[in-house]
Amino acid sequence: MSADSDTSGIRRPAVQAPRGAELSLPPAALSDVVARILPLFYRIIPTVVDEGPSGTATRNYVARDSDGGRWFVKAYPASADLDAERQALELGQFARLGGIPVPPVRPTLDGDLIAVDGELTVSVAAYVENAETAEGVLFGGRWAAVGETVGRLHRTLARHPSGPPRRVPAREVCDVKRARQRLERLLASYTKRPPTSKFADWARERAAQRLDALPTVAAMLEGLPASLTVQTVHGDLASPNVLLRGEHVAALIDFRPPIHRSPVWELGRIVLDPRTVLAQPDWPTGLASAIAAYQAANPALPTEELLAVPRVAAGYLACSVYPLSEPLDAPEAVTSELEAYGRNRQAAMVELRKRLTEAEEVLHDLLH
Repeated sequence: MSADSDTSGIRRPAVQAPRGAELSLPPAALSDVVARILPLFYRIIPTVVDEGPSGTATRNYVARDSDGGRWFVKAYPASADLDAERQALELGQFARLGGIPVPPVRPTLDGDLIAVDGELTVSVAAYVENAETAEGVLFGGRWAAVGETVGRLHRTLARHPSGPPRRVPAREVCDVKRARQRLERLLASYTKRPPTSKFADWARERAAQRLDALPTVAAMLEGLPASLTVQTVHGDLASPNVLLRGEHVAALIDFRPPIHRSPVWELGRIVLDPRTVLAQPDWPTGLASAIAAYQAANPALPTEELLAVPRVAAGYLACSVYPLSEPLDAPEAVTSELEAYGRNRQAAMVELRKRLTEAEEVLHDLLH
């Protein structure tokens, strides 16, 4: 998380910005607007407003109040679906009521979870102190800690009002037919707009390779159970959204609006994050530790589905077009970090498929 700095956000004159242009303002200008909104909507008197960890579509800030407390402020773009954002915040607070470590959201003085101002739209939550993201740093007791927390999360969210868990055909979780359509469209787009950078050229080549490999992927996915459970899940349980403190999970953040997806897919996405798979040669053993802890916390999920975690994770990566599509869809988002992440995803997909039998044998010995 961001370190403290000595900026005096509330002493600069407020910046008047037209609605819709706010996130294009310089960070210092947005800090001024955040500093003005906090007292008006939240009765928080900020002494410092710093730019915080960046979000995918949001600009984030950390405010220190006059009592020394810190608050995480998320600023939304004008294009944001605020109803969906409220549902996402509500889902996180539902999980929090179930004992999951989720930072409490601070409501506005009117009781809303989002403050809508003429200049900026924000939400405010407690800041998670002394924590790091789970990006590539699962080791030791952290495997079990993450598995146990995700198990409790899924057990809690199975009771969400959006509906109970249900079974769907496994092909709906890893849809090879849909993946073929996406890859073919992507390659057609690259034909119309030839790559203009090394990463774009690499992405086009990888997309072609994935398309050619889909029959092999389909054969691999035939080893899944005929049906898999879907239920309300976090929705974006990627490593940046899992905060760790030592060997404990400090917080889960950035929920998405309630949607039914496979808990096996979500578990595999976090415990088999590409950076972790590449950084930890003994990842099959770590995976087993995580899944044992998950099963103890959420025994309702069938054992046959837990055995499928590495196969679903490998299939998910093989069927994905992200971030291969970014040079065309969002060229401004292609940074050196995104390029490295794309190459890591490719390498992790190869690693998962190469060691799939080994990982499944470790899980079979554990769960039977």
